[in-house]
Amino acid sequence: MSNFSFPGQTAFYKGKVRDVYTIDDDRLVMIASDRISAFDVILPRPIPYKGQVLNQIAAFMLNATRDICNNWLQQVPAPNASIGVKCIPFKIEMVVRGHLTGHAWRTYASGKRELCGVALPEGMQENEAFPTPIITPSTKADEGHDEDISKEAIIAQELATETEWSELERLALALFARGQELAARQGLILVDTKYEFGKKDGAIILMDEIHTPDSSRYFYADGFKERLAAGERQQQLSKEFVREWLIANDFMGKEGQTVPEMSDEWIGTISDRYIELYEKVIGAPFKPEPVSDEELYNRIAAALAS
Repeated sequence: MSNFSFPGQTAFYKGKVRDVYTIDDDRLVMIASDRISAFDVILPRPIPYKGQVLNQIAAFMLNATRDICNNWLQQVPAPNASIGVKCIPFKIEMVVRGHLTGHAWRTYASGKRELCGVALPEGMQENEAFPTPIITPSTKADEGHDEDISKEAIIAQELATETEWSELERLALALFARGQELAARQGLILVDTKYEFGKKDGAIILMDEIHTPDSSRYFYADGFKERLAAGERQQQLSKEFVREWLIANDFMGKEGQTVPEMSDEWIGTISDRYIELYEKVIGAPFKPEPVSDEELYNRIAAALAS
């Protein structure tokens, strides 16, 4: 994908998987690339249609939650591009967990019973649902890894005021509840996810992508209880399978480790899994829409002009 130069462009940022263009200091063009990252490393080969999958799931979910919270999205001029308002971001990620899995489970299994200042109940097993969803925020690092942080530390470090925190907490839990409803309709369980918020003209705005496989974890509802009772691994929809493949090939992003070779067959498998994910989460067939760089530029420029 080219680095474009749009009319009125005032800044450009190349993220791990997205390219973000600032227009007139008050709008953003976000292009979801086919790059894929794991362990904070961009893997060497792109995944066909991954950008379209992520962008279209995010647009669907942002539109399905607009009644709960205003969000940044204004237009989707191309399958892998979105245009919206620029906000001043809170430097925190609101991580909402409905189940004891992933990082929370690893913390729990190590014997700790607190995560980000939140007490974890005794006697839980991996993947079990919490009595009610919990929020375990992390700092939004400009560089390096995000780090766990408590509500108290967020307020003490002035990353949000107490009033802002209360509203962020309310919105995150309401969005998660809606995400769980949408997932349940598709025979899925929304296990955990993250939300990012910002402010625009004094109002709190939901930013970024939501409920996508890159920001969320889904389990299949069918057989969930049986697998839990048997202590078996859950069948899940997320990019966790890519991380597992890397770990199995001795790569976890650590110094001196080399990314294993990605064959054409494996690239095709990852692409197919992302498409399966789209169809399962949205409940509609995926329509691949390849767009050349020239067409992508023209569509975005026309949308900005309008």
